[in-house]
Amino acid sequence: MPKTILLATAYMPPVAYMALVAQAQNVSIEVCETYPKQTYRNRCTLLTAGGLLDLTVPVVRTNGNHTMTADIGVSYAEAWNVRHWRAIESAYSAAPYFLYYRDKLQQLLYARYERLIDLNSALLDYIMHSMKIESAITRSTDFVPPTADADDYRYSLTPKSTLPAKWFDNYCQVFYTKFPFQHNLSSLDLLFNLGPESASYLKRT
Repeated sequence: MPKTILLATAYMPPVAYMALVAQAQNVSIEVCETYPKQTYRNRCTLLTAGGLLDLTVPVVRTNGNHTMTADIGVSYAEAWNVRHWRAIESAYSAAPYFLYYRDKLQQLLYARYERLIDLNSALLDYIMHSMKIESAITRSTDFVPPTADADDYRYSLTPKSTLPAKWFDNYCQVFYTKFPFQHNLSSLDLLFNLGPESASYLKRT
């Protein structure tokens, strides 16, 4: 029976996250944990003309610091989704495959979601569909304490973790004449630059 890898939910996940998804048959997304701060759960990183840019989704902790990930809400007190879309458009309008994927992505970002996991799931589904990745995705029903299991990536894949650059083959990024190759950006960077070749890239990463 194929093993199931454990991942946290992620907002427009980084390339390393999508590589794990692409190479797995079954993926369980953790939603029963107490929501931690400063992770990929509500943020991603793009490469813009000004350098690296973090985009963060403002969240609502319905039960304070003890809120489960499944209950984390999305705040629309400010038009963060419009700001995120404008940043994406500015960063990738010159990418070779941007026009192929932009309309649906904008539609998903402009929709309103009560919960973070629903926003992230909609975006993950679209990225997987666009990259033709068919791994089975489920959500956890009980919390499993962190382990040293090689298939548990919930807490090891974080913005602060340093991944070996050798894990990532270089591909042509929009601002390659201005910046050296930037690895493990949001998977949007990969999708807009490699398009239908994204899945092949992920499976050899």
